[in-house]
Amino acid sequence: MSDVHSPEIRSFNMSRIKSKNTKPEILVRKFLFSRGFRYRLHSLNLPGKPDIVLPMYKTVLFVNGCFWHGHEGCKYFVVPKTKKEWWLNKIDRTKQLDLVNIAKLRVEGWKVISIFECELKKGNIESTLNKLIKNLIKETK
Repeated sequence: MSDVHSPEIRSFNMSRIKSKNTKPEILVRKFLFSRGFRYRLHSLNLPGKPDIVLPMYKTVLFVNGCFWHGHEGCKYFVVPKTKKEWWLNKIDRTKQLDLVNIAKLRVEGWKVISIFECELKKGNIESTLNKLIKNLIKETK
């Protein structure tokens, strides 16, 4: 099956996809800030440039898109019908980099928490964010 968009329109659409300050990321940031947590954003000196860094808790957060990070079993991770092999290679490479960066961060003593965008959808958001707070507080005791 061919793409429903011309190559030019598809290219334009893909160029509009952000890697920073996404809606799920901003949602987590607002939640944390409203609960009194202070953080840094997109630290360039840490492996993988974590979305949110909580130095006081020695914790980093990655807010991952289900498609881009190949969230297995998720309805938001659907392999495109065109250029299937290329996309699978790209997503596999992203997953490998995620594992490498998480390992490096743990070696440096950081706690790593990954949240997928589907966990921030209606019905899941409250439990996901409350679980996040519990994980952060548990580490300080």
